[in-house]
Amino acid sequence: MPTSSETVARLLGQWREGPGPAHQRLTDSLRLLILDGRLVLGASIPGERDLAAHLGVSRTTVSTAYRALIDQGYLATRPRAKAVVRLPAKPTPVASSAKWDDLIDLSRGAPTAPVKVLHHAYQAALEQLPHYFSDRGYDALGLPILREAVSRWYEGRGVPTSPGQILITNGAQHGLSLIVHAFISPGDQVVIDHPTYPHAISRLASGRARFIPVALTQEGWDTARLRTSSTGARFAYLILDNHNPTGLTMPSAVRPDLGLNCPAIVDETMADLCLDDNPATSFALYDRRTISIGSVSKSIWGGLRIGWVRASTETVQQLAHARSALDLGTPYMEQIAAATLLDSLDDFLPQRLEQLRQQRKRLKEGLSQNVPSWQAPVPAGGISLWATMPAALSTRLAAVAPDHGLLLAAGPRFSPTGAFERHVRLPYTLDGDVLDTATVRLSNAFQALHDGRQGRHEPAPIA
Repeated sequence: MPTSSETVARLLGQWREGPGPAHQRLTDSLRLLILDGRLVLGASIPGERDLAAHLGVSRTTVSTAYRALIDQGYLATRPRAKAVVRLPAKPTPVASSAKWDDLIDLSRGAPTAPVKVLHHAYQAALEQLPHYFSDRGYDALGLPILREAVSRWYEGRGVPTSPGQILITNGAQHGLSLIVHAFISPGDQVVIDHPTYPHAISRLASGRARFIPVALTQEGWDTARLRTSSTGARFAYLILDNHNPTGLTMPSAVRPDLGLNCPAIVDETMADLCLDDNPATSFALYDRRTISIGSVSKSIWGGLRIGWVRASTETVQQLAHARSALDLGTPYMEQIAAATLLDSLDDFLPQRLEQLRQQRKRLKEGLSQNVPSWQAPVPAGGISLWATMPAALSTRLAAVAPDHGLLLAAGPRFSPTGAFERHVRLPYTLDGDVLDTATVRLSNAFQALHDGRQGRHEPAPIA
């Protein structure tokens, strides 16, 4: 499958900005596209001359970058054929970061587990499990006990919901995959927030959707632009509550009049993480076409792997039917435990929110002290700061950061077009002392770029 020069140029975005030789910046940016899955494995890449013309650089720059990727194992060559995207047989070694016994991972935005509460829920689930042994163990819709608990969660967010409107999934990403599989055809247009969650981009891209990005500002959503862009679209994928990565929330007063011209897939994974404001009413109250997806990965623990879809009963049945082609259901033990945890959120969520507030404060203070030229608005919720650098260095910073004991998620991961080279997502889900150290290392990595020291490492996975 060939990849056009136009496509590669669009995905590369602002790759030319930043210090260092052009061929090194191009190498790092292309490797990032491969590791993110935006350049598909097995796809042939454009010829050197054609890509150079589209990028406005010399053919030598492109050929040098291609040669580096071939040497690193990211491209495979054959006689009289274009190079093909691949992955190395072994991961690229991170030699310089091997000295760091305490490598700090800021590429993942996920809180740790509430140990005592989680342990108690699993003990209770283990005691209840024998009641289900007479079942066959395959249930495309999910256990009634959990569907009822999720329904109560929506009732708490102001939306009357029956268990028949709930489908239990193996996390929110699984729910989005089911929606893509059941309802999105190649070429369908999908409106998205810009920036947005990288794994949602990859899931929608797997269905060959065509993206219509609508920019978010520090003030929030451009509702008029959303309405216009949604005309003729199949869906709009939106994160309206404690947005990932910006932390923004669309106010409840704005939601009734949004007036989209297509159904919305609303990701509510972060809905419980309101740090300064009260939770907004679920968007499903205002538009019955809405398909909501959620999970316990941020409010409780990612290792639980429990999510859900809320939609009309007809849509839920369609998704359950389509599910048989992908998997046969969600494990019972985790469903029973999740039901207990959802019904007891009020017992432990306030403590989690207070911890996140303190960690958010520590991260902000560390950034102000160590990288004062950066801008990092403090969001009212969520798990991360969406920081802006004074120059387009995000991909380069992610490449050099492991040399300084740090893993980062580059800004272009949050765009289908390679944008946001001036941005980086910085989660505050780690302990305060660790965040203090992380901002010092971030400053050292940032300074290394200005000193001309180059990184040779692949970006880390994200959550």
